[in-house]
Amino acid sequence: MKHLITTAVLSSVLMMSGAAVAGEADVVGVRMVERGGTYSFSVTVRHADAGWDHYADKWEVVTPDGTVIDTRVLAHPHDNEQPFTRSLGGVRIPADLTKVRVRAHDKVHGYGGREMEIDMKTGEASPAGGQS
Repeated sequence: MKHLITTAVLSSVLMMSGAAVAGEADVVGVRMVERGGTYSFSVTVRHADAGWDHYADKWEVVTPDGTVIDTRVLAHPHDNEQPFTRSLGGVRIPADLTKVRVRAHDKVHGYGGREMEIDMKTGEASPAGGQS
């Protein structure tokens, strides 16, 4: 009987901790291409999606102060495709910006994972703000 109770409690804890296991959504790669005055971003996100209740649901291109420039909505979980890359074209970047950031969002934790910073002159992407 003690074994059954321990197993039941352990199973409940594991099921409830799914959110903690999945963690935050990390941007692990960005490729930016300028096309006729607008930009196309291909962004690679890593997140341990755990079904419809906890998955990376969008990524955003933002200014250095966090103002959203454009958003790529991710319409479904990617449980079996990690990391995954999705693109967004037609992004208009204000001419006075020298850098932008790309951040990902998940349904449970919101923002907080690794972000990438993109130099608008060179197109090079690097971890934002000293993140690694």
